[in-house]
Amino acid sequence: MTASQTTSSPAATGSLAVALVSGGLDSLVAAARAREDGHRLLALSVDYNQRHRVELAAAARVAAMLGAERHVVLPLDLSAFGGSALTADIAVPKGGVEPGIPVTYVPARNTIFLSLSLGWAEAAGARDLYIGVNALDYSGYPDCRPEFIRAFEGLAELATKAGVEGEAFRIQAPLQHMTKADIVREGVRLGLDMGVSWSCYDPVKGAGGEDLHCGLCDSCRLRSKGFEEAGVADPTRYA
Repeated sequence: MTASQTTSSPAATGSLAVALVSGGLDSLVAAARAREDGHRLLALSVDYNQRHRVELAAAARVAAMLGAERHVVLPLDLSAFGGSALTADIAVPKGGVEPGIPVTYVPARNTIFLSLSLGWAEAAGARDLYIGVNALDYSGYPDCRPEFIRAFEGLAELATKAGVEGEAFRIQAPLQHMTKADIVREGVRLGLDMGVSWSCYDPVKGAGGEDLHCGLCDSCRLRSKGFEEAGVADPTRYA
């Protein structure tokens, strides 16, 4: 396990919260909301040997920018299971967002990640867990739905010493009912540099060896659409 230390935000002086920080736009805005809510921030990223591991560098930028007290990058190689275009030798779709659950779905990913967050939260004395899921402009993943978040909150109460002793955990999904354009506007309201985030599932190398967003995967299309519909200049570098 690796961890990087950053300076805590002077505005956040309250209780601790654990935020899942993938490096993506949604997790950036959700973690910023945790800070706005007055929490001191613990940032958790998972190195699951994902195709787009470049997002971990973005996660480090996000954690530093938001003044996380601690940023843990936890290695957990889900490519050992496969079953997804993000963890196996399966092509990432580039033809546009289609109905149904796409092959970029990683089996039980948010269940696994929230379980890790819950473990750290209980150990650290945090009772709020922030996750950047939303169920409007998204890729159709079942573990982004409100009913999943509610169910996991009930599980947290049953499965932990803190929960059994009456200290409820709150799964905070502040972007749950936002469109991608709403999320971009929220990033603007919060004064965030959204250019530090990374969304692409299938990065492309530029002429100078730099990583670029492919512009064609579902995640890139949703990101681009969000900036366009919000009327906000898109800072993303696409191939």
